[in-house]
Amino acid sequence: MSGAAAVGESVAQQTVVLEATDVVKHFTSRGEGHGAAKQTVKAVDGVTLRIREGEMFGLVGESGSGKTTFGQSVLRMHEPTSGSVRFRGEEILGLRTRELRRLRPKMQYIFQDPFGALNPRLSVAAAIGEPMRAHGLASRNDERDRVAEVLEQCGMEADAMDRYPHEFSGGQRQRIVIARAMALRPEFVVADEPVSALDVSVQGQIVNLLTDLRDQQRTSFLFISHDLSVVEHMCTSVAIMYRGRIVEQGTRDQIFADARHPYTQELLAAVPIADPHQRGRRRGRVVTREWDDPDAVRPPLVDVGEGHLVALPGS
Repeated sequence: MSGAAAVGESVAQQTVVLEATDVVKHFTSRGEGHGAAKQTVKAVDGVTLRIREGEMFGLVGESGSGKTTFGQSVLRMHEPTSGSVRFRGEEILGLRTRELRRLRPKMQYIFQDPFGALNPRLSVAAAIGEPMRAHGLASRNDERDRVAEVLEQCGMEADAMDRYPHEFSGGQRQRIVIARAMALRPEFVVADEPVSALDVSVQGQIVNLLTDLRDQQRTSFLFISHDLSVVEHMCTSVAIMYRGRIVEQGTRDQIFADARHPYTQELLAAVPIADPHQRGRRRGRVVTREWDDPDAVRPPLVDVGEGHLVALPGS
C-alpha cells in the first residue's frame, strides 16, 4: 500500500490545519490606450477548501488557472481581495505584520523554480540557517549542526553547506529549497510545481522526498501541479481549478475513477497511458469545449455523493 493511500484512510478524522473559504484575489490593471478603463483580472474567484493534518492535497489546473495565486494568497504573499483563511482555527487575513510573523515558520512555501529561489550570494548554510536563527529555532552555536541535520534529511551531504547555488544541479537545488522550508518545522507547506522544472528521473526522487517528509513530520501540503500522474501518486484529496474557481473536488480515487466535470475529463483525456501495449490510448474520453463559457463554471459546487463536489454545467 502506498504512503498516500495509508494516510488517506484516516484523513477524514484528522484535524483541519488550513481552511480557506471564498478566497478571492483580483488584480486591477490599466487598460490599453489613452483614457481606457481599468481592467480586473479575477485570478482567484471564490475558492473554498480544507486541508487536514498530514494530508497531501493536490490542486490541479492548466497554466493561468490561478493555482499559484491561490497558494500565495493563503500565505498572504499576496493579500487576498476578500475571503477567509484559517490556520488551525485562527483567522490570518486580519493579522498585522507582527502577529503574522509568529505564524510564518509554521506556514512555508516551496517555489517552482529552484534556480531563482536561492540567492546566489548566500551559501547553503546561510540560506538555511538564517531563517532558523531569525525565528529562534537555532542559536548561532548550533546553527551549523541544525543545517547539516536538515540537509541530511533531504538527501544532501553536510559538506554542501559551504557551497553556493551555482555549484549544484537542478535536483540538488530543489532539495536545498525544500530543506530551507522544512528546517523551520512547518505544519503547512505550499509546494508550487516542485518537480516541473526537473528531469523525470530527478522528479521521482523529489516526489519520494516530499512523501517521506509528510509521513515523518505529519506536515500538511497543498501540492500545486498540472501533472496528473504525479498528483495521483502523491495526493489523497484533489481539487480541479479552472479560471480561478474550483470546478471539482474529491478524494483521489473519486477524481481519477469517476470525474464528473467536463474540464476534469478533458485533463484526464490528455494523459497518455504508460503502457507500450496500449500505445495511443488515453485515460479518458476526449471532450469538446462546448461547456467552455465563463458562466459554465459559475454554479456552486454540489455534492454528488460521498463528498465528491462538482460544478455541473447547466445546474
